[in-house]
Amino acid sequence: MSESQKVADRSSAPPPGGNGVDRYFRISERGSTFAREIRGGFATFFTMAYILVLNPIILGSAKDKFGHQLDAVQLTTATALVAAVMTIIMGVGGNLPLALAAGLGLNAVVAFQIAPLMAWDDAMGLIVLEGLLICVLVVTGLREAVMHAIPQPLKQAISVGIGLFIAFIGFVDAGFVSRIPDAANTTVPVQLGGTGQLTGWPILVFCAGVLLTIALLARKVKGAILISIVTMTVVAMIINSIADIKAWGLTTPAWPDKLVDTPDFGLLGDFSLFGAFGETTAITVVLLIFTLVLSDFFDTMGTVVGVSAEAGLLDEEGKVPNLGRVLLIDGAAAAAGGAASASSATSYIESAAGVGEGARTGFSNLITGGLFALALFLTPLLTIVPLQAAAPALVAVGFLMMTQVKHIDWDKYEIAIPAFLTIAVMPFTYSITNGIGAGFVAFVLIKTVLGKAKEVHWLMWGTSTLFLVYFAINPIEQILGVK
Repeated sequence: MSESQKVADRSSAPPPGGNGVDRYFRISERGSTFAREIRGGFATFFTMAYILVLNPIILGSAKDKFGHQLDAVQLTTATALVAAVMTIIMGVGGNLPLALAAGLGLNAVVAFQIAPLMAWDDAMGLIVLEGLLICVLVVTGLREAVMHAIPQPLKQAISVGIGLFIAFIGFVDAGFVSRIPDAANTTVPVQLGGTGQLTGWPILVFCAGVLLTIALLARKVKGAILISIVTMTVVAMIINSIADIKAWGLTTPAWPDKLVDTPDFGLLGDFSLFGAFGETTAITVVLLIFTLVLSDFFDTMGTVVGVSAEAGLLDEEGKVPNLGRVLLIDGAAAAAGGAASASSATSYIESAAGVGEGARTGFSNLITGGLFALALFLTPLLTIVPLQAAAPALVAVGFLMMTQVKHIDWDKYEIAIPAFLTIAVMPFTYSITNGIGAGFVAFVLIKTVLGKAKEVHWLMWGTSTLFLVYFAINPIEQILGVK
């Protein structure tokens, strides 16, 4: 969102004051309104509701060391419960429009890297340990200190990189961009549509959704993103009722056979805190925890900075409000995800969709969290929004976040090169953590070769060293004989 738009939003908001809820969440003070917060809460939910379908698929499709699989219905319940509780806690305790749920990428690590080495309860115990360790880093002030040590231009680059990343996610989720099946025999890794051209009604819904969203944004229509999601969902349902299309992906836009389903809480508390140490070597366990902590640590850092920057909530020094509490809640969410067998829960970059709708406070989280709570019972109804209807929001938000690129001094190579690598590596490797790591390492290297090593904060040196270990984890495992 441009600075002029943010100023306009603030100027049209009611003056500070209002009722107790307004004062607690600082809604008027931050230039927002209850209507914007509610719209933002809905927009965030609809852009991340896919996790209710995807997390059970990823975790439920894997087998542990003993051939056991987790129940899909119980996984759906656990996923919705953790998302609901931790999103509401973040809203009330952190007062940021930042929703949380099972982290994509992290759940794949649990399913396909950790579970084959041990039982499911041992694997989830590692997630709890990871979350507790992150909480310790927060309590000691180390996690917050690392965020404050990052130069402001790198923080802006992180936000821009996330913008490109989230737009790419939207294109891929909708099927507008796809991986070439036999990419090894071609120099082109991705392609337009599924065959090199756009085919099928679902893609048409996505394209129409993008055009509708950008048209509404250009007209500065209130609720542009949410209007687009709802409109294209209705259009998709109409098209599907006529053509009975099978290529929608994870969610089909069809009226469900039943509206209410009974939640199954059977997986809650099914974890073993130190069981992993009895299933594999201590070195393996330590390396697994290190990988989880580093990924969660910097994915969250990038998300918190990116969403806060887009919401205009960073102070003059680029600091996030209530950062200590925000990071502590995020760490607790990771532990809660493991305790519920839903995998590590983390802050979602899709929260930027809510910010794009005007959300500026944690009040929007009450809406998002409430919808996840409803999903415990109304999953059939709340998961009819196809990715093709929700993905245009991610493309639009990617544009809004991209506008911060203008604040980076591109003539100053010692910051421009690390910023470029941060921005480029995120979408090209499909990882926020990888982009941050590339930028950190490049920043320290360039400062050193320019004879300015003393200008680098010691925490930047430390985290850059950790990133070198992170990038070289495979040869390190080979040297240590870890399988």
